Amino acid sequence: MTTLTTIAAGLAAEERRSAEVTDWAARIGWVVGLLLFVVLVYWLMRQGWKWRGSLQSGLPALHGLPESPGAPIAALSGRYHGSTTAGQWLDRIVAHGLGARSRVELTLTEAGVDVVRPGATDFHIPRSALRGARLDKGIAGKVLAEGGLLVLTWEHGGTLLDSGFRSDRAAEHNDWVTTLNQLITTKEGAR
Repeated sequence: MTTLTTIAAGLAAEERRSAEVTDWAARIGWVVGLLLFVVLVYWLMRQGWKWRGSLQSGLPALHGLPESPGAPIAALSGRYHGSTTAGQWLDRIVAHGLGARSRVELTLTEAGVDVVRPGATDFHIPRSALRGARLDKGIAGKVLAEGGLLVLTWEHGGTLLDSGFRSDRAAEHNDWVTTLNQLITTKEGAR
């Protein structure tokens, strides 16, 4: 009985003790430190983006959309995932807004490819600058299933670029590759 009394007295004493007090100063310090770390990482990423843009400042301004491009041969709605140096799928081009992902409306005409991007810079790839089209699985920052990305290779200012697009209807990719490569071959045959 004395053992039970001792245990009961110990439990009663345990209940009377107050709960641990939260150290608010330490907790606020950790939260502020974490926020400062996140801001620092964001600032470093932004500086890296600006630095990459200044390295690519030799790239001339993009061609604007033509006044009368002609009749559309093919059209595509989807997403623009960015441009890279041709053959180097991780070397993103950020100059002139080419690094900004956006919705896209592509239109292939006899004059070339019109790239209309709401909220970003629209541009035109002249037919003479087109070098090829292929299906691929990735471009800087975006990896998809094999053949899930339409990649257009084109020349701008003496630099070969790859631009990645993803149609809302992936079945359109094959038609674009075939049609665009035929257009390029026809252009080269006419020379």
